[in-house]
Amino acid sequence: MDIKDLVKTHSAQIIEKLVTNLLGESHVEVRFDYLEQDQWAVVSYNEYEEDKEFSLRLHPNNVYNLLVGYYDDEDEFFEILHTLTEAEIESLPDGLKKIMTKVVNDEQGLRVASNLLTVRRK
Repeated sequence: MDIKDLVKTHSAQIIEKLVTNLLGESHVEVRFDYLEQDQWAVVSYNEYEEDKEFSLRLHPNNVYNLLVGYYDDEDEFFEILHTLTEAEIESLPDGLKKIMTKVVNDEQGLRVASNLLTVRRK
């Protein structure tokens, strides 16, 4: 299965892996970024052996995106963008959503202890 199909059909598992990796770190960088009129809060992790980057973005209009960046065999960089469904958004830890909301609203990044991201309890 190629990376495009993986993102399309297994985005929930990719998001879960991203969150698990974030929670496994002692601290997490929640960055603020923008391009022209668009702006967002972003958290990321890299799989250096596979030349892949996985990012979760929150835009001001409460739209979450999963971004997967990778290099192909010709060493050309590609990005796949997936808009999260309501179920995928609900699966995110509440603390992560709150911190990302603060970053996008304040237009300033934060470095926080990963235990502040809290695992969502049902």
